[in-house]
Amino acid sequence: MYELISATPSPYARKVRIALIEKGIPFTLRTEVPWHGTTATPAYNPLEKLPVLVLPDGSGIYESRFILEWLEVKHPAPRLLPDTAEEVLEARQAEVIADGICDAVVLLFFERMREAPSAEWMARQRRKVEGGVRALAERATDGFMVGGRFGLADIAAGTALRYLAVRFAEFDWPALYPGLAAMSARLEARPSFAATVPVPQTIVEKVV
Repeated sequence: MYELISATPSPYARKVRIALIEKGIPFTLRTEVPWHGTTATPAYNPLEKLPVLVLPDGSGIYESRFILEWLEVKHPAPRLLPDTAEEVLEARQAEVIADGICDAVVLLFFERMREAPSAEWMARQRRKVEGGVRALAERATDGFMVGGRFGLADIAAGTALRYLAVRFAEFDWPALYPGLAAMSARLEARPSFAATVPVPQTIVEKVV
């Protein structure tokens, strides 16, 4: 059985948890704060980032986008990518946008922890978030991100949107994009999403 090392607020880890559930792959969950010195992450990932999928032989598969690619190869059914090459590219593009939103929110979160945060830096990250959400809204035209059915793009977009409620709640994107908000609500009602709702963690060790 696989073990997934995860952090409760992480949208990257949540993507993998959702994919594992959707594919019906059994796994155990180890929850950690990756910034603490007690984390086991470095033993499995030289980049010291979560999530990490620990295999039965003790080796680690890491970086959420690669883990999802690995799962598609090793556990192809049910397929989370579209059937045509063009739609696969669309799904991958949506994943890039969603990950970029999350990356910017993480940078905002840690910048705010500094004694003298940079207003210019934070404004740049906010623009990335706002532009990314706008781009997702432009793609969610038929209730799903790509091809009219649930898949990787929906997992990526849905986890990014819910992450905003955890780390950037002041951005009222549902008011700006009601269609995207309706899609998000439908996704959050899926069992795989309902079982993986992100919650904040308390970081007690200095990281900035």
